[in-house]
Amino acid sequence: MSAQLSEFFASSKLIIVAGKGGVGKTTVAASLARLATTCGLRTLLVDVERKRGIAAAFEVAELAYDERTLITADPSTGTAELLGRTITPDDALVEWLADHGLRRLGDRMVSTGLVDIIATATPGIRDLLVLGKVKQLVAGGTYDLVVLDTPASGHAVSFLRSPLGLAEAVRSGPIRRQADEVLGMLHDAKRTQVVLVTLAEETPINELAETAYQLEETVGVALGPIVVNALVERVPPLPASCREGLSSSERGAVDDALAFERARYSFQSAQRERLTKLLPLPQLHLPEQVGLTIDRSAIISFANVLGEAISELETG
Repeated sequence: MSAQLSEFFASSKLIIVAGKGGVGKTTVAASLARLATTCGLRTLLVDVERKRGIAAAFEVAELAYDERTLITADPSTGTAELLGRTITPDDALVEWLADHGLRRLGDRMVSTGLVDIIATATPGIRDLLVLGKVKQLVAGGTYDLVVLDTPASGHAVSFLRSPLGLAEAVRSGPIRRQADEVLGMLHDAKRTQVVLVTLAEETPINELAETAYQLEETVGVALGPIVVNALVERVPPLPASCREGLSSSERGAVDDALAFERARYSFQSAQRERLTKLLPLPQLHLPEQVGLTIDRSAIISFANVLGEAISELETG
């Protein structure tokens, strides 16, 4: 493991990946988890929305509450095991009650819809159940790193803010203890960091900045580097030889295509500069992958690119 990657992954035990829907957040979360395993870290990738994309990318059956192996360990290369699981409030509640000798009660609460009634009466309790389980996994020592793929940014803030709201509303009891323990994890920069993902576009950047400010001010979680995804490369001048033998209409089409790509590059560059002014955080730049199917090989490729970006970031 390079010193740069070692420092990055040693900075926390839980990496929370957040961002607007459609910016590649889940792909980045999966790639970060894969990258961690190449550094010898036994890693758990956690989904909270039953996304099919993660299972499809790793070519395994749909994720369940029990962990499932996504990539096996390879001692010859020093690659550790990557596991995945989905954590739902219902499953987390049933498990918590089972640990306290009340499994039948938990099953009945879920089957009769009582959990939904309690959730309606106690806003944030569903998210706290999920985060409480994540906290247990982080503290358990079974994994070197946990990567949490959060809901899209609109829900991510309320999701991570839920323990604060419940800690303010509930004075004592198991809910208050759980909220305090989760807040302790989120507030500890040595245990938790948030990696935000965006595109170099106006709306995603605006939403990302708002999310970042809310996470810092209301949740108190440490922000890691920002991943700016799907960046196009600068288009070099076209050699004159490439125009030889083209008709005037063909040359016009080539010029239009080049102008379009250069305009995209200029626009993205301006948006990256605007992001730097809005949020003075380090940026990890990932290239656009046109027409790429997000499968196991793609995740491995993304992880390699992400590792290079982290190394360049650290070496400045």
